[in-house]
Amino acid sequence: MLTLQKSESSKKASLLLNSISYLTIVVATIALSTANAQMFGTNANGGASQNGLGSLGALGGNGGLTGGGVINGAGGAGLGATNANAAGAVVANEPFMQNSNPLQKTYPMTPLKQNEFQKFILETSGFKLPLFGLDFFENLETNYSVRGMETPSLSLTSGAFAPLDNSPVNDDYAVGPGDQIVVRGWGSLTVDIKLTVDRNGQLSIPKIGSLNVAGVKASKLESVIKTAFSKYYKDFELSVTLGQLRSITVYVVGQARRPGSYFLSSLSTLASGLFATGGPNSNGSMRRVQLKRGGQVITEFDLYKFLTEGVSTSDVKLIDGDVIYIPPAFGYVAIVGKVNTPAVFELKSNDESLEQILKIAGGLPVVADPKKVTLERLDSSKKQTRSVEDFPLDSNGLHKTLKNGDLLTILTITPELSNAITLRGSVAQPIRVAWREGVRISDLIPNREALISRDSIRRQNETLFDSNQRERALREREMIPGDLLDDAELTARSNKPQNTNFTTLSNALVLECQNDPNQLKCKDVRDVESLRAYREGRLFKDQATNLDNNLKQNQSQTLTDRIGNLYDEINWDYAVIERLKRADLSVTLIPFNLNNVLNDQKDPDNQLLQPGDVITIFSTNDLSVPISKRRITVRVEGEISKPGVYQAKPGDTLSTIIQRAGGLTHDAYLYGAAFYRDEVRRSQLENLQKLVKRVEAESNAALLQASQSTGASTNPTAVQARVLAAQAAQKQAMDRIRNLKPEGRIALTESPDLYNRIETLPEIRLQNGDRLVIPTRPDFVYIYGAVNTESALLYKSEQTVNDYLKLSGLTASADKNTAILLRANGSALTNTGSWSNTVLSTKVMPGDSIVIPDKLDLETTWSSVIRNTVDITQIFYQLGLGAAAIKVLHP
Repeated sequence: MLTLQKSESSKKASLLLNSISYLTIVVATIALSTANAQMFGTNANGGASQNGLGSLGALGGNGGLTGGGVINGAGGAGLGATNANAAGAVVANEPFMQNSNPLQKTYPMTPLKQNEFQKFILETSGFKLPLFGLDFFENLETNYSVRGMETPSLSLTSGAFAPLDNSPVNDDYAVGPGDQIVVRGWGSLTVDIKLTVDRNGQLSIPKIGSLNVAGVKASKLESVIKTAFSKYYKDFELSVTLGQLRSITVYVVGQARRPGSYFLSSLSTLASGLFATGGPNSNGSMRRVQLKRGGQVITEFDLYKFLTEGVSTSDVKLIDGDVIYIPPAFGYVAIVGKVNTPAVFELKSNDESLEQILKIAGGLPVVADPKKVTLERLDSSKKQTRSVEDFPLDSNGLHKTLKNGDLLTILTITPELSNAITLRGSVAQPIRVAWREGVRISDLIPNREALISRDSIRRQNETLFDSNQRERALREREMIPGDLLDDAELTARSNKPQNTNFTTLSNALVLECQNDPNQLKCKDVRDVESLRAYREGRLFKDQATNLDNNLKQNQSQTLTDRIGNLYDEINWDYAVIERLKRADLSVTLIPFNLNNVLNDQKDPDNQLLQPGDVITIFSTNDLSVPISKRRITVRVEGEISKPGVYQAKPGDTLSTIIQRAGGLTHDAYLYGAAFYRDEVRRSQLENLQKLVKRVEAESNAALLQASQSTGASTNPTAVQARVLAAQAAQKQAMDRIRNLKPEGRIALTESPDLYNRIETLPEIRLQNGDRLVIPTRPDFVYIYGAVNTESALLYKSEQTVNDYLKLSGLTASADKNTAILLRANGSALTNTGSWSNTVLSTKVMPGDSIVIPDKLDLETTWSSVIRNTVDITQIFYQLGLGAAAIKVLHP
């Protein structure tokens, strides 16, 4: 058994031969690497560090010098060379991308500037269009490599069309100088060597001799080498594969994005080489790329066909010394509007048609209007160099020949349904149907059941829901779709790390959280996802619940609130047809009586419909109707013989509804009856908000005047104390006003009477949702405010407010003159007399409340006199000093 090993003498000889031609480069390399010399490796292929610096490659046999590469650190200096046509990179202490050659430094592809035609399209049409196909090159990355001390050139290491060094080799590959051949043998011999084809095409095999393998196909290489070994050995097996392939030099000239010389893999083709070098510039042709070899044009490559159809018949294999020539583009046309790929397209010749360009653009979407295309054309030979024409996309239009500088605009179709009839509004199913001759309103609304609205059906389905089920269904129904929550600011920041603080996401949130940092969102919002979740919850909370369109209350409605409001009430007297007259584009409203249409299909209101008509059905919530035509439900509860929800008839009042409910019980207290109306509650809420704004403005003005008008006082501490006290009083008053919750109660203003006389109730016409509560007669009178005992005192007939105040006792700060008597019927009495207090002498009824406010100014008369005396004394003292000073200055 024979083991082939390289002797130390042969290693040194090979090292000497390969080092002489690169001595200058080695010296420069060592000079660049001195700072990191202590970290250099000594192995044959050069050291590599996982997180540190790469090492200087040791002098290998036929491999030359291979620089050290790193994954997460900085690469050291190195030099690699396999033959005369390949050179390593000299780059020291720079970050590298991990690739097959660790010495190559990767740089991003700089974007191209717009050419003159693109600028012209932008100025004349407002569209910023890209050059079709050039975006393919934007995904590539290029890198600089140095050959000796020459100017850096480009070399591809990664990208969509990068020819990888370890890619499979086809059988037709011809071996040439610089290719590495791996020979492994077993049996009667043991061999495992890597050999490199020299510049003469010879392969030097130890103990076998030189073998000419230049031009040998990859499929035949193993048999050729095995034949050479069989002359000396028998009974053995041999495996021959290609290792590192040779590099070839290709030149890119003309209108290239980065013209120059490139080192590419010997497996490269015209297409892969073109993409590796960055492609054409903004003026270069993508449709007539030429490959020149020995001064002759070998092939002309159309990148449009390659990118749009995958046609690569003109793609040929590159060899060393090939020239890729990119000529200027023949001409450009632009297509905007409804086309699948709006862009600037290159013309290949003078006879290219619109159909061919549209095919390159991916065709037209279904929303494109083929009936009309506008063409703007430039013609420098005419006086008016720019003209416009339009034509349909029929056979003649598609075969229209385009010229350099053309701009085509493809319009969108008009999405009008000219033959449709639409039914909308308070109906079970809003629909759009095709118009036909003789169709009438009754054909779209065959019966009254078709007018049960979807909200009514939903409320019917939810009659058995508990509060949790209703909340769950409402949240799912009212949740805002995710696409409506999308926000340009969030989308732009969505690629940031998940721990990004919310202050970088939204300036509005920052300001809001600064004003109120205790909000939940200011603690939980930390990234885009949590911010979106917060917005969903906030927007859901702000939406109308729509649980009851009549009452418009929140989710806390009781069972009685929903009785009588299950179905939306239809406006039977009025519905309308919207009709467009196409002759003059005027709109006509044609009202009709819906009740008549459903009662008799021959009624004149059952009109013939025309194409494009829109029929709208209204509910009583959409348009207010006379109260006599509305469905009215009233809730009567308390001391009533038959409490419940009753449907009122037109003209019904409180007395009639009480009688329908069976009358009052013997414990009823009609004087204290509470009558509530939702309309009044909403009005009270609006007025309360206006009151808060007005009182706040007036209070601020009064405080400002008080702080500026100090009068004769020269004691700033006292003035400041008075202002602060006024501010505290204002804040307390504003807080009390804001905490008021309007109930919508209407004071019935009956005369004080212990007896229940229904005929004394005011004649109030009832409305839907009204609520009447008859309480039990109370036995107490309530006293609040500046009294010694805030409690409920037993009611005694013929007792006045003053009598009850004597029983409860007043505090030192009580302001008896401002006493308020809150009546059980909802009214209130205050003192309006100048000489006597009418409230104190008023007789109190059961359930009344007496409120005694505190005095606003607690300063005693004696304290006021002393303070004013001191202030006046100081003033006279200052005047005396001033007079004395004047006398001294003017004797």
